[in-house]
Amino acid sequence: MVQSINAKALFTLASVLRRPSLLVPHVNVSNVSEVNYSSLKNYVDAIVFDKDNTLTAPYENQIHHDASAGLQSAIEIFGEDRVAILSNSAGTLDDPEYADAIEIERTLGIKVIRHNEKKPGGLDAVLSHFEMTDPCRICVVGDRLLTDIVFGNLYGMLSVHTLPLCKGEDNKKDNKIAGTVRSVENSILYSNW
Repeated sequence: MVQSINAKALFTLASVLRRPSLLVPHVNVSNVSEVNYSSLKNYVDAIVFDKDNTLTAPYENQIHHDASAGLQSAIEIFGEDRVAILSNSAGTLDDPEYADAIEIERTLGIKVIRHNEKKPGGLDAVLSHFEMTDPCRICVVGDRLLTDIVFGNLYGMLSVHTLPLCKGEDNKKDNKIAGTVRSVENSILYSNW
């Protein structure tokens, strides 16, 4: 699958330049298995995960070994119907007949939210999926500051940033532009300035 340009993220840059705090997550972890889902349950009712480099290797549909325990914990604590994936690849118009979304649902055991607008858009699809009206009761977990974290922060969600799951050869399928932007994002967030 090839991802198209994320126009929503480009348009949101103006908001980020005016409000750089949109890039700052509420929580930082190395991977989803480090998240304390029991504690999160006190504050939120649903978890929405990014897919590529958060739960799986880029453009792969199998759970990454470093994310397996975290996903299982989220499902056990929140329930299968309160954990889903919002990806900028699977479940979008870039996913013909939602073939990847269907495969991911089969292999990971959670729903992939179908949506036409890429993160940081897609709020209506998330609220509709969870049958919720208050985004403040949702936690978004992902590896991209400009898409996942800005998406959560724009709408008052709890935002959790993970480092990318894969590096080197494991990351060979990653979208080159996304990988470059992610490196810049992380160097800004994690620099000593």
